[in-house]
Amino acid sequence: MRAADEEAYVEYVTARLPELHRIAYLLCKDAHRADDVLQTAITRLYVHWHRAREADDLDRYVRTILIRSFLNEQRLRWARVRLTGAPHETPSLPAAAGPDVETRTVVHAALERVPPRQRAVLVLRFLCDLPVAEVAEILGCSQGNVKSQTARGLERLRGLLGEPITADLGGRDR
Repeated sequence: MRAADEEAYVEYVTARLPELHRIAYLLCKDAHRADDVLQTAITRLYVHWHRAREADDLDRYVRTILIRSFLNEQRLRWARVRLTGAPHETPSLPAAAGPDVETRTVVHAALERVPPRQRAVLVLRFLCDLPVAEVAEILGCSQGNVKSQTARGLERLRGLLGEPITADLGGRDR
């Protein structure tokens, strides 16, 4: 890679790293796994930087790499192994900002129990505020599939949170 290309890559990744890490953490629900998924994604970005920088929307291209890295990691058998407890020398995550930390914690715990593909759709649709068409492009599926995964994911999330399912999901397809 030429020095100018490498400089552009480093500048881009440095600027986007906090947002990309946030997305990875919301998908993985584990800071260490999020770091692994993010590392895989930015490594793939580095390898394909010549192609990525020519993309119409570089941020969308990178989110696609990140989501696919997460989904690929979920397919690996070791990703299903859950270690419990934290060693006393492991630093804890900083407390979530905002007035309702308890609700955020409960929602994040429920989101962790939603299947990976549905979780990816929910994170992209509601936390990244992406339209259905863009989510479909990132995941490589139809818009109808995104809508059905959204409906199923929300239904699962509501069931885990103990809320009745009353919302009409048909109107949110911007």
